[in-house]
Amino acid sequence: MTHIERRPVDPDLALQQWQGYVEALKAAGWEVTEVAPAPELPDSMFIEDTLVVYGDLAVVTRPGAEERRTEVIAAERGVRDAGYRVVRIVEPGTLDGGDVLKFGGMVYVGQGDRTNAEGVRQLAEYLSPLGATVVPVPVTKVLHLKSAVTALPDGTVIGYEPLVDDKDMYDRFMAVPEDAGSHVVLLEDNNLLMSSRAPQTASMLRDMGYGVVRIDIGEFEKLEGCVTCLSVRMRGI
Repeated sequence: MTHIERRPVDPDLALQQWQGYVEALKAAGWEVTEVAPAPELPDSMFIEDTLVVYGDLAVVTRPGAEERRTEVIAAERGVRDAGYRVVRIVEPGTLDGGDVLKFGGMVYVGQGDRTNAEGVRQLAEYLSPLGATVVPVPVTKVLHLKSAVTALPDGTVIGYEPLVDDKDMYDRFMAVPEDAGSHVVLLEDNNLLMSSRAPQTASMLRDMGYGVVRIDIGEFEKLEGCVTCLSVRMRGI
């Protein structure tokens, strides 16, 4: 834990919630590929931290927490099997995928406890030839950038203001009333996946014309996780 109080986690309930997450993705038309389980790596369910996928390129990260670095082995195997080109973040760079927010040609990268300036530089070196603009942003109030902000399909960045270091970094920013409302995954078209712990934000998004699928991931939220953390969304090559 870095920014919240440690609480006991029920592993059986967590597994049920993870299964519900997978079913929500499948119901929206996603094909789900599971990497090999790694019981010796308790954070490995947060697979988003191991990869940044952009176009046909998969960037294998070098997590900021040393004990998580072997998580990338199974993740890299998965993207290689899917046919992606693979590159790596190397020492002394560190990069967690949860610090990378992509939409359009913009790539915001949170620089804080888990991702350092060299990791941002290496990511920019890999993505710039693909037309991406990489922008480092400060992260001091949460574990990862996407613990504070994510983006709607139109590129509007949403976040819970008390946890956002600098909302002026973004061209368009919209505040939401709950911390769990900061986290959305685009399922299809204008349908969004989000936590059941943000009913006010869900209502706000529905009023804006979005479809909202709410799921319970409470056991993962105890571990500073959110709906983005449990998968790497790959839209084909």
